Amino acid sequence: MIDTTYDMFIETEVPENELIISRTDLKGIITYVNDTFAEISGYEPSELIGKAHNIVRHPDMPKSAFKDVWETIQDGKVWRGFIKNMRKDRGYYWVEAEVSGVYKEGELTEYKSIREPVSAEKKIQMQKFYDKLRQEEEDKHRVVTYLTTSQLEALKALV
Repeated sequence: MIDTTYDMFIETEVPENELIISRTDLKGIITYVNDTFAEISGYEPSELIGKAHNIVRHPDMPKSAFKDVWETIQDGKVWRGFIKNMRKDRGYYWVEAEVSGVYKEGELTEYKSIREPVSAEKKIQMQKFYDKLRQEEEDKHRVVTYLTTSQLEALKALV
C-alpha cells in the first residue's frame, strides 16, 4: 500500500544546546534513551526501550554506513560520523554521532551513542554523499515526483 499521509519532508532540528543519548546492548537493542532522543525521534521512551536501534534508520542511509559503524565499534574503536534518522511520523533529523563501547571491569557490556546537531552545509554534503553510495552499492535511487490524483490511483492499483 502506498502511504501518502506522512511528513517525509519535514525536518526536525536538533537543538544546539542538547545532546541525544542512547545505550544499547551488544546486539543493538535499546536499553536507555534520554528525553531529548525521545522528543526528537517522536517516540515515547517506552516505545524505544527494547527495540532495535534501527527503529530510527532512515531509508536514505546506505547499508555500508552502518556496516562501518558496527565494524568500528566491535573492534573496540570509537565511530564518529553523520546520520540521517527517521522520526516516528516519518519526518527526519540529522545528527553527528559518536558511538563507543562501555566497559565494566575491562569487559565490553554495552554501546553508547551521543549525538549532536549538524550544520545545514554538512547535511547537504552528507545527503549527496549517501545518495551516491546508495546508488553505487545498492542500485537504489531517491526519487521525488508529483503525480496527478489519477496517476496516484493507477499506481496504487498496481501495488
